[in-house]
Parts: sequence; structure tokens; C-alpha cells
Amino acid sequence: MVLIEFLVQMFIFAAGLVVLAIAVVFVLDVTQTRHAVRRNFPVIGHFRYLFEHLGEFFRQYFFAMDRDELPFYRTQRNWVYRASKDVSNSVAFGSTRDLSPTGTVIFVNCPYPTLNRDAVPTAEVVIGPQTPNPYRSQSTFHISGMSYGAISRPATLALSNGARRANIWLNTGEGGLSPHHLQGGADLVFQIGTAKFGVRNQDGSLSEN
Repeated sequence: MVLIEFLVQMFIFAAGLVVLAIAVVFVLDVTQTRHAVRRNFPVIGHFRYLFEHLGEFFRQYFFAMDRDELPFYRTQRNWVYRASKDVSNSVAFGSTRDLSPTGTVIFVNCPYPTLNRDAVPTAEVVIGPQTPNPYRSQSTFHISGMSYGAISRPATLALSNGARRANIWLNTGEGGLSPHHLQGGADLVFQIGTAKFGVRNQDGSLSEN
């Protein structure tokens, strides 16, 4: 009985503290002039900020679709997670991406090897046909610019080697031309603008040398 009486007293004391805290918060909310939400909705207005904070996690794990998030959506992150753990990246047939917009690239499944008489060669892409040494490529897919300052040395080497093996070009991005871009042996597009990393004079002007 003594223990029960003690627990009852503790419960009443705790409840009293809660009521007192709510009363203090209520007075503070209705007298402050910085937050309209708290002034108009004292006490419960604090839950707005809590829900805003929790909303990020609820969207990520419960409400966001596979392709809703930026810059990298759930499907891309899952692919990277599996690749980093050396787990198979193969996925079942089907796609969560909307394939109806005009210009969407679709890779059609081919159950049988394509015969030579059925294959259509890729049209040659010529860059700078009016120059003494135009660049010619049979590929239509290449690697766009990614700054060396944003990716690591192994990533740059992997991209450069992959571009060489695929016979496509690699854009260096604005981070400058590093030795790792050259080490892979791929054709490179040296991106100069807008920061001019690696191609500036001491005064910051563009070096034409």
C-alpha cells in the first residue's frame, strides 16, 4: 500500500509539472511577437516545427516514390548501395519511369541476336567539320561533365577507362584536367568555362596557351 501511495503521489506530481509547463508555454506563446503560429495556436503550434523536421524522414521512407527525390532518387541510391556491397544489380523487367514523353530513350529487349542484314549502323557524328582535324564518333551516348573536385580519383579513372573501352568521349567538367583523366586513355572534352580551372593566367584571364 505504501508503494502504491508513493506511485500515486509521483504520478500526481508529474502531472502537475506537465500542467505547469503547458501553462508556462501558453503564456510565453501568447505574449511573444516573433511567431504568428505560436501566438495564434499556443502550445500546439510547437508541433508544426516538429512535424516539419520529421516530414523529411517520413517522405524519404514512407511517402516519396522511387523517382521523386533530387538530386538522386531512391532507385539510383539502391543501385549504388548494391554495387558497393558487391550484390547483383540486376532488376526484374519493368520500369517505374514514365516512358511516354517524347524523346524518351527506350532500350528494346532483343530475344535473338540481331542479324547483320537487320542491323542499322549508327550515323557518324562529326564535330567541327569545317576545321582541319574534325572529331568523328560513331557513338551517340557519351559521359557528361563531372567536376574532378566533386568525384574521387578512382571514379575519374573508372570513367576514363570505361570511356576508352566504349569508344566514347569523357567530359572533364569544370574541375580541370587531371592526370587521372589522361591515364585512362579516353577521348576527352576539356571543359574550360565558366571557372577556367587550369587554363588561367596569373591575373585570372584566359590563357590561350
